[in-house]
Amino acid sequence: QVQLVESGGGLVQAGGSLRLSCAASGNIFRLNNMGWYRQAPGKQRDVVATITNGGITYHVDSVKGRFTISRDNTKNTVYLQMNSLKPEDTAVYYCYANVRTGIGNNDYWGQGTQVTVSS
Repeated sequence: QVQLVESGGGLVQAGGSLRLSCAASGNIFRLNNMGWYRQAPGKQRDVVATITNGGITYHVDSVKGRFTISRDNTKNTVYLQMNSLKPEDTAVYYCYANVRTGIGNNDYWGQGTQVTVSS
């Protein structure tokens, strides 16, 4: 089994910064793609940013230039640096990982961390 544990959410004023972390543990042979998704109240869960095992990144247009995804493969951890936060960034942020274990490749999700941006 694989666990993803997120940290770093909280309440911040508009224009502020937060850094989210997500550490993976368990029966991990290889961490493939990892990423961050978010879900605002009454809306679907949408991708924010993703990163391959080799470090190739994708950021959704609405966060380009403000958010940066990165990972440390030695720590099985993915990060999301969020700068210039806006009230519309308020959501529950979920960590995602596609993991190769002893029984194949599977998708895993963290429990979610709340990010609230006040105006």
